[in-house]
Amino acid sequence: MASSIAEPISESPIPTHAASECHSESGAIIRDMTIGFADGMTVPFALTAGLSSLGSSKIVIIGGLAELFSGAISMGLGAYLAAVTDRDHYKSEEAREREEVLTKPSAEKEECFEILDGYGISREASRSVIDCLTQDTEQWIRFMMDFELKLEKPNVSRAWISAATMGISYFIGGLLPMIPYFAIKNTNHALFISIGITVVVCIIFGFSKNYAILKTKRAGFYGAAQTLLVGALAAGTSYGIVYGVDHSSIAA
Repeated sequence: MASSIAEPISESPIPTHAASECHSESGAIIRDMTIGFADGMTVPFALTAGLSSLGSSKIVIIGGLAELFSGAISMGLGAYLAAVTDRDHYKSEEAREREEVLTKPSAEKEECFEILDGYGISREASRSVIDCLTQDTEQWIRFMMDFELKLEKPNVSRAWISAATMGISYFIGGLLPMIPYFAIKNTNHALFISIGITVVVCIIFGFSKNYAILKTKRAGFYGAAQTLLVGALAAGTSYGIVYGVDHSSIAA
């Protein structure tokens, strides 16, 4: 009888740290895709919509592609430079903290007490913790970076991933509204089809990104309306400016 009793199945412990890192990485990729795709949907579409008022599909395609490639490169390069800048800023602050810990340990130790006091921990309760912490210089510096400066060590190894994700997302987002201009020579007809494509994509994209983050349909609908409104305002403004300049005395 005893042998028939099922023994509890031992499950391997879940690597919570690795799981949190995976989640964080996915969140960063989603953020980069959102920024790149959203900009790609609004800026190139607004430009091509404005250029379509000139009545030449060739001008729309040339101008749109020029903006599309330059914008994608700019977005990717901007993402990479931002990551490098964060790294340099972190290293600079870390070097300053290291110097202060080595040259002014008493003052830095007092700052540790002040930090914990901000969390409602008395000096008596925190004394043993701080004494233990300050025995390891590297952990002490890490503590100051985390709690005094509130700086997270940037992961520069994913700078190229961020750059590629943002640049490719921008290119795809900007290319979709341009497709009708390659197939239709009449810019007015192409513009209406481009508007239809952009409206549908904006609604799907706006709904998906908000629903993926907030997990509610209400947030999804709000994201769809918000994305659609931004795209419409950008396109309408660009179209109006180009149309006004083309029909003004300046163009003449």
